[in-house]
Amino acid sequence: MDRNLLPAISAFCQLAKHGSFTLASEVLGVSPSALSQTMRMLEEKLNVRLLNRTTRSISLTEEGQIFLKQVEPALKSIEYAAGVAGESLSNPSGEIRINTSRVAARLLIEPHLKEFYKLHPQIHIELVMDDGIGDIVQDGCDAGIRLRESVLDSMVAIPLSPDIQMAVVGSPEYFKNHPVPKTPSDLNQHNCLRFRPSANKSVYHWEFTNPQKPHQDILFEPKGSLTTNDELALIRIAVDGIGLIIHFDLAVNSLIANGSLVRVLDSWSQPWPGFNLYMPSRAQMPAKMRAFIDFFTSKKDFSNKKKNKKRL
Repeated sequence: MDRNLLPAISAFCQLAKHGSFTLASEVLGVSPSALSQTMRMLEEKLNVRLLNRTTRSISLTEEGQIFLKQVEPALKSIEYAAGVAGESLSNPSGEIRINTSRVAARLLIEPHLKEFYKLHPQIHIELVMDDGIGDIVQDGCDAGIRLRESVLDSMVAIPLSPDIQMAVVGSPEYFKNHPVPKTPSDLNQHNCLRFRPSANKSVYHWEFTNPQKPHQDILFEPKGSLTTNDELALIRIAVDGIGLIIHFDLAVNSLIANGSLVRVLDSWSQPWPGFNLYMPSRAQMPAKMRAFIDFFTSKKDFSNKKKNKKRL
């Protein structure tokens, strides 16, 4: 069937419903003569006469009545499908698939899920944990969460966190027995615990910027008594006083604030754009995605930047 006939078939159903070119044309927003021409075209394409016309009225032929019974249910199904699709743009419900690194999920999503579900109980979130750079389109995800520097310029990017810094931290107990480093080179005298993202990746190097020479970057290779791919284990071990670690300030600010960790070499770390939620387009955004974005972007917390004072 020629799908271009669908508007004409829909017009035929309106004409059959109202029994008048004048009334049907008002509903359709066309002139009676244009509607009459559309009906003649439909009859020619189908090679069947659908209407009996007189100067005062119209009626359906037997073939027209049979045709109406066949097409009306199909048109109602199309109208229902269109209504459901439109409702998804206004009613927050359904599934959202988010591709995210584990650290972003732990810091930015998980702490707020209980509150989110109270507001939007009809939304189901699937968190696809991926510490690499996932292809959200290929993976069938609605959006992703990564550091801004990892998001392609072709994507729509929305900040989910304030700017971040890398923070070198150790416990007060550790610093009772070790001098406070004043420059990155002093770290050679410390037990610097190491993070290796995966077995086939190199150990993460600590990056610094000389505060006196802003364009001079320094890479430090940590040497310590422990290497792991578990960033939460690193934090726990640092709190226990075994050594120094480097991590996103967002991940350790609360521990600095309560005195469990102390920050050093603060001036050697420069801020850069933090985590962003990204997606291919904003066009025809479903209500569920809009609800997700509005809620989690409202949770950006800049307070720790001001409250965190426990540094050496």
